[in-house]
Amino acid sequence: MTAWETKLTTRDTNRIVRPLEWGFDWLTNFSDAPASVHFEAPATPKSAESISAGPPASPASQDLNRMIALNEEIVRRSDDFFGYQVPQHFRLEHRHPELFPTNVRPETLAQDAEMKRQAANGELDKAEFLRFTSAVRTPYPENDQMNARWYPAPERKQSAGRPPKPKQAIIVLPQWNSDAISHNVLCTLFNRFGISALRLSQPYHDIRRPAELERSDYAVSANIGRTTAACRQAVVDIRSCIDWLETQGYTQFGVLGTSLGSCYAFIAAAHDPRLRVCAFNHASTWFGDVVWEGQSTRHVRIALQDAGLTQDQVRQLFLGVSPMSYMQRFASTPKRVLVIHATYDLTFPLHLSLEILNEFKQLNIDFVSKVLPCGHYTTGETPYKYIDGWFLGSFIYRAFRDLADHS
Repeated sequence: MTAWETKLTTRDTNRIVRPLEWGFDWLTNFSDAPASVHFEAPATPKSAESISAGPPASPASQDLNRMIALNEEIVRRSDDFFGYQVPQHFRLEHRHPELFPTNVRPETLAQDAEMKRQAANGELDKAEFLRFTSAVRTPYPENDQMNARWYPAPERKQSAGRPPKPKQAIIVLPQWNSDAISHNVLCTLFNRFGISALRLSQPYHDIRRPAELERSDYAVSANIGRTTAACRQAVVDIRSCIDWLETQGYTQFGVLGTSLGSCYAFIAAAHDPRLRVCAFNHASTWFGDVVWEGQSTRHVRIALQDAGLTQDQVRQLFLGVSPMSYMQRFASTPKRVLVIHATYDLTFPLHLSLEILNEFKQLNIDFVSKVLPCGHYTTGETPYKYIDGWFLGSFIYRAFRDLADHS
């Protein structure tokens, strides 16, 4: 299994090692945040454990301390950091689905070409997409146009029961570097349960990906500030989707995230009590530990190591986007939670997933744990994708049913 997993994580040849950038420019001015919140690391660092006392610090060590201090400030003021102004111009857009591949394997390019041919010949139905301008802005206009494919449940399914159940919806976030059709089949499954779904395009993914990229590299990279800002944008986009769903009459909400999507989903649920059902398909603790230990991010680790950073320092640099930083917040409101991990996971190493389960137990979080006998990438292979789908589908069905029964 380890050999199979390694083969899958190394088959793409378009991963790029990009040098370390601190990215303070991504975090110093969030003008769209409530009360014009201004995040700027103090001139005197608040955390300097990684730098020994002695002669004046070098510019590199000063930047390290500034970024660590800024992440500590983000965690302390996370309500502000993940706060936002509700977007004003939601709209539904009708267009042909596209693949937006993130690799150049022949079979993927052939699939992309076939979808384009079907669209051109009228053989591919148009789909509905929720669009709005993200409350978090970046230098990339295409990335700032939030996109989520809309899967409304049939009206007869939504209103089933005596009395009719509340209108329910789930927001679905696929894995890092997913194409635009990943996880769509789960949305159609949830529709069968009477649950509507928004399949969200994460920052820098599919239609939001800047033209200069083949992969969604800007979501996770050796640019610390940009990676942190991407998480903030994803969390705010999730919360904004709930705002739109409320205008459509929905009252009960859940979120499902896979891999990087599970990180975004967790932080959103920790900051938004409206999310009462949570499914984390591969979950981990510290963002920096995954970057350092995981096979999928080895090109990012190379850049960080080349800059002389250690694993402990990288963990501190990504404190603001780590689920463990918000564990107490997550536990403070009742939720129904599913956590899936894989025994042979080389991207979210097993010991990090087990730490999540241990934290949930200690905090008395109501959760269900399921284990896949495979790895991270092999989850998408037969037969494991069907086992994973069963875990997710059966949990979502029961959790939303119970939520309706107790409303």
